[in-house]
Amino acid sequence: MNSDSDLQIAGDILEVPHLLQPPREHPATVADFAGLARSIAADRSQWEHLVRYDATSRWYHRLRTGPGYEVWLLSWVPGQGSGAHDHGRSSGVLTVLEGTLTEHTARGTRALTAGAQRVFAPGYTHHVVNDTLEGAVSLHIYYPGLTEMPMHTPHCEARPEPGPVTA
Repeated sequence: MNSDSDLQIAGDILEVPHLLQPPREHPATVADFAGLARSIAADRSQWEHLVRYDATSRWYHRLRTGPGYEVWLLSWVPGQGSGAHDHGRSSGVLTVLEGTLTEHTARGTRALTAGAQRVFAPGYTHHVVNDTLEGAVSLHIYYPGLTEMPMHTPHCEARPEPGPVTA
């Protein structure tokens, strides 16, 4: 029986540079975009000094662009929300950097705390709101870059009509 380890059999992949994938300058997959968002979130020096809070509307700043994508920084004071919307033909990654945001979708409601990420495809409809007493900051990456954000009428749950009173 041979006692060679897998490493001895296969060799060290780092010793075979032609087998390594070259690092990408720009993201190309969903995982790459989520990773870009995590790396920006982890490096507060890239965004913290840019954050502003506006009591009249959500504040936003385009942080970066690349081939076909945009990175946006948004701040939310308590009570501010996006309204129900989708992102047209864009896919995206939403990452909460500070605070807590609440996302409402047809599938339910979820609290997104700092570090939480949501990845979505074109046509994904949601309403995001800061329903806490503290400010919140989020990072949004759109691919392709956001060219439209159609608003939707919120769907109210149907309530049964009252029936006749019988004694």
